[in-house]
Amino acid sequence: MAQSPFIQGHRGFRGLYPENTIPAFEHALQAGVQVLEMDVCISADGQVVVSHEPYMNSSYSSKPDGQPVTKEEEKKFNLFQMTYEQIRQFDTGKRGNAAFPEQHAMAAHKPLLSEVLALGEAFRKKYKRDIYYNIEIKSVEAEYGISQPKTVEEFSEKVWAVIAQQVKPAFIMLQSFDFKVLKYWNRAMLEGKFPKQIQLSALVSRKSPENTIKDLGFTPAIYSPNYQALSPEFVVYSHKNGMKVVPWTANESEEISRLAEMGVDAVITDYPNRVPQYLKPVH
Repeated sequence: MAQSPFIQGHRGFRGLYPENTIPAFEHALQAGVQVLEMDVCISADGQVVVSHEPYMNSSYSSKPDGQPVTKEEEKKFNLFQMTYEQIRQFDTGKRGNAAFPEQHAMAAHKPLLSEVLALGEAFRKKYKRDIYYNIEIKSVEAEYGISQPKTVEEFSEKVWAVIAQQVKPAFIMLQSFDFKVLKYWNRAMLEGKFPKQIQLSALVSRKSPENTIKDLGFTPAIYSPNYQALSPEFVVYSHKNGMKVVPWTANESEEISRLAEMGVDAVITDYPNRVPQYLKPVH
């Protein structure tokens, strides 16, 4: 009998609503999602912005005058060089997203992390449900000081300053592909700078759990691989070594059921609506 894994709404509810926007997170919560998964970047004025890329993605972004952002100009709209007031003038939902044909086209913009956390915490209070947040620090070493702060320390401390004001650390998962970010958080937690209750999640594509631990130099709370690279053996190894297993991004009901049979602890998906057996919708 498969356990019931936590369902994490990838970028909110990307399959049906504009990614990383308030409508996506709100509908994910209403669908019964237990964990809101999101990405964060930093604006020129030091605001923590919820966005997968540190620029305006041409697949779905529109300029303030309503014209689509073209592929050639998207890097020109570097969030780290724009104030948040400038960022929120761009629409990220009206055009829909061709990669997600079921997605509802609607007006939306990139919100602040503080807005998303406020939404989740209001939902927690109203419905008396535990809500968790899986926050990815979008960090690439080649972009230090270009589309993100110069150091992972500065980036991390800006993110933590927002979280600390709104959410108890036990409800936070902090994930990144950049192991320098995770190493800094682990060190800061050991030194008492950040709370030890935060769960660190190592995002990897195909790296084994054994090599993930080796390359990090410590055992993270969560091993988070591409779901296609996950094997039952990896799940067993992870659990034996004290790591939860949270694969990304499985979008078919059959895939999620297979992962549940493996014994994963959670599944990140664009389509929470395709796995109702693992959710408790809110009415």
